Parts: sequence; C-alpha cells; structure tokens
Amino acid sequence: MSNTRPLRFIRRGRTVTLNGIAADRTLLEVLREDLACTDTKEGCGEGDCGACTVVLGSVRDGAVHYQSINSCIRLAHSIDGMALWTAGDLASDPLIERANQTAGGLHPAQQAMVQCHGSQCGFCTPGFVMSLFGMYQNHVCKDRTITRELAVEELSGNLCRCTGYRPIFEAAQGMAELPRIQVNEAALLRQLAALNDAPPLQDAAYLAPTTLGALLRARADHPQALIAAGTTDVGLWITKMHRQYAQVLDVTRAAELLRIDTHERHIQIGAAVSLTDAFAVLARHWPQLHRFATRFAGVPVRNSGTLGGNIANGSPIGDSMPLLIALGADITLASVRGERRMALEDFYTGYRKNLLASDELLTAIHVPLPVPGQQLAAYKISKRFDDDISAVCLAINLQMEDGVIANARIGAGGVAATPARAVQTEALLASRKWDEALASEAGESLQSEFNPISDMRASSAYRREMLGALMRRFWFESALPAGQRTGLDTLKPLEVLA
Repeated sequence: MSNTRPLRFIRRGRTVTLNGIAADRTLLEVLREDLACTDTKEGCGEGDCGACTVVLGSVRDGAVHYQSINSCIRLAHSIDGMALWTAGDLASDPLIERANQTAGGLHPAQQAMVQCHGSQCGFCTPGFVMSLFGMYQNHVCKDRTITRELAVEELSGNLCRCTGYRPIFEAAQGMAELPRIQVNEAALLRQLAALNDAPPLQDAAYLAPTTLGALLRARADHPQALIAAGTTDVGLWITKMHRQYAQVLDVTRAAELLRIDTHERHIQIGAAVSLTDAFAVLARHWPQLHRFATRFAGVPVRNSGTLGGNIANGSPIGDSMPLLIALGADITLASVRGERRMALEDFYTGYRKNLLASDELLTAIHVPLPVPGQQLAAYKISKRFDDDISAVCLAINLQMEDGVIANARIGAGGVAATPARAVQTEALLASRKWDEALASEAGESLQSEFNPISDMRASSAYRREMLGALMRRFWFESALPAGQRTGLDTLKPLEVLA
C-alpha cells in the first residue's frame, strides 16, 4: 500500500515535504538517509543511549510545546505537522532570533558544552546538545532555574562514556548565563497552523485520524494495521526484530485520547497522553510519586511513550501498571460497537496477552483521586538508578482508619507473567492494625504469593527477597513523621545482583 499524502514538517524555517516515505520507516532513517542529517547519530537503536535525540515543536494551548525524543524508534510520519530541530539546525535556523549574536554562532546549548568541556570523543554530544536545547526552551526561555537536580533528571536519557557527566551538568546550569536566544514562536505558530490545515486521509499506509470516531472506524476497517502510539516498544520491533508493516494506525492524533480531565472522584487520562504528562498529573495529586516518575526511562522516552501504550503493551516489567493497580484504576476499551470498562488487573490474560478485541482500542484510564487516610508508596528495583528496566516494582496503597487498615491494594511487577495484584496479601492486611509485626507477616505473604522467574536482571530468590524487604521498608517509612518520609524514594542500584 502506498502513501497518498506526503510527510511535511517545519525545519530551518521552511516546510520540508517528503514523498514516498514508507509507513514503518523511523525518523532517524529519514534524517540520515534522505536528508543527510548525519549530525543525528545512530547509536543503540533502542531509545537507550540518546545519541539520536532531536527536538519536536507542536502546538499546545496556543503556544509551541517542545519535546526531546529518540528519533531511532520514532516513526517518521508521526512528526507530520510539527517542527523539527537537529543539532545541525541550531546555528542556522532563521526562526531562532539572535538579538545578541550573529547568525552562524553557537546556540547557548552548544556554547555551554564548549565552555564546560562537556565533550570528549563527541559521539554522544549532538544528543546531549538537543536535550539541552529542549531544556533551554522549556526552562531558560521561561525564566525557570535549572538546578543540578533538574539537570540530572532531564539528561538521564542521554548516555556518555567519557566525561563522567559533571561538565555536562555544569553546561546545563550554565546556559542561562549566556546571551538569550529564543525561537520566534509567533512566526513558527503561523507556519504550523498552515501546515495542519490538510484533512487526514482515510485510506493510506499511515493512518492518523484526529477524532475518536474516525479512529475507531479505521480500527474496524483495518484490523491488520499496526497500532502505534509513541512506539517506544514498537520501534524496537522494527529496528531490532526487522519486522515490516505495510500499514500503521496512529492513535496519538485523536483529540479525545489526548485529554486529561479531573472529575469529582477520579482523573480520566486519555490513552494517548504521554508518560511525561500522565505522571505529571499523578504527581500533582501524589507528590511522593515524583521520584518514581523520573525513573521511568529517560525524558525522551517519556515524551514519546504513552500511558495507554504502556498498559496495552502489557509487559510484566512495565512500571505504570503496578502503580495504577494499587491506585484502583480501571480502563475503557472502545470500538464502533460501543464501550466497556474493567479493572486494570482484569485486562491481562497471560504474558503480553489481554482482552482487547481485534476491533477495539484502549481509550482511557480512570484513576481514583486520593482520599483522607491514604498511604501510598511505589518502589522500583533495578541495576541502574536511571534509565533502566525494573527487576521488581511494588506499589502499596493502604487506606487507614484510626491505625487500622480499612482497605489495601498492592500492585506488583517483575514477579509474574503479567502485572499483578497481590490479592492474598491484601486480604491478610484487611481490618488489622498496621504495625511492624503485620508488615513482616505481609512481606512473607508477598513472598509466597508470587513465583518469579530468574533472568538477566535478577534471580527468583532475589525478587522474592525484595518483595518482603519492600513491605518492611514501607512500614518503617509509614511510621516516620510525615516530614521525614522518603515516600517514593528508591533503593540504591543493586550491586548485590552481581
């Protein structure tokens, strides 16, 4: 099947139009092979190293929204109607206004790297520069301070084997000290508006309907099409497994799937909402979730990946599902036949298998709002602190009334073939006084409730040990005064796994 609409995006102040781009080609392939943008490096092909980082600009609430993403696993057609910057564009983009600098000079993201000696072999440098450019637009240009802690968080998706990171973190903080350079957003908004006036195609290799109704009709009409959201996992099917897809159905353009609505008793998060935005709204209601959110991959992955995609993917080591299970979330599945709603833990039937019918899509996630007496924590155990896959993920949610557990919900990942709810341990905790003895008993119950496998990340015995240790840790944290709790802070990287 051939595309009947070209790929169009804004680059260096002009509209780039590319014809004949296959639906399953990645953005990195198009940049390097079609546009000769060899400043964007090809590293891991998995979204882990960040060498391929670019920045996208799209319209949100009447302003330009900037996001760093991994081009190696992002489908090229997904950026249709957006603006794109690579490292080679920062010195030559006419939309970057240079009141204090001549054209052709280095951008502050580049100049700071030079001044702080943030580059050695140089392979990772373009990716770091683009992450810094995204930080510059989102923080410096909005007069927000970049602290050392923020630099560490937002550069966690970029890997460097030479510098030890200190000079790069210093560059991130030093950008604000250089003469200010800003994107002419008014001009860019006009260009983006003109670019997005074409109606979506109903029969093409890359389908991207803009309404839920059109999306569900496309799903029914093209059941063989690859369902794509942020492609942070699907992209690996293409880059690592070399699979080919004649047709793709992109769910990220449907307006209804991009909404976040707060109701009286719950939050409704559209399935195509990015992980960045989904965790931001959860952390507003549960501040202790901030650390957990920042450890869910790096910023470029969270910017592309979606909450619905993570759920539908169904990986037993996906981090969002244990948390959502503990929070009591349910989901909506929809098709042209109608909608049905179910508890998240009931969605899974086996390893990466679920109840989604061939004409259905996951459209929304419903998360109950916090209530008085709720104690919530989530823990991620992995070999590396940042940008790593969990060996064990455990989320615990206790509803307390006068020191007694009125209700308990526990979600676990990495310990079964699917994300799981610890129903036996929940039953053990119900209506009992919360104390250290019960925490130890509950830890033993968790260890007997699951039968995890051994793999490269951890042994079965270690995973069991962590289940008990995390429950006991939760007790010690819950017994501390509120101001001394680490909440969602995590255990250190697991040297003991070696």
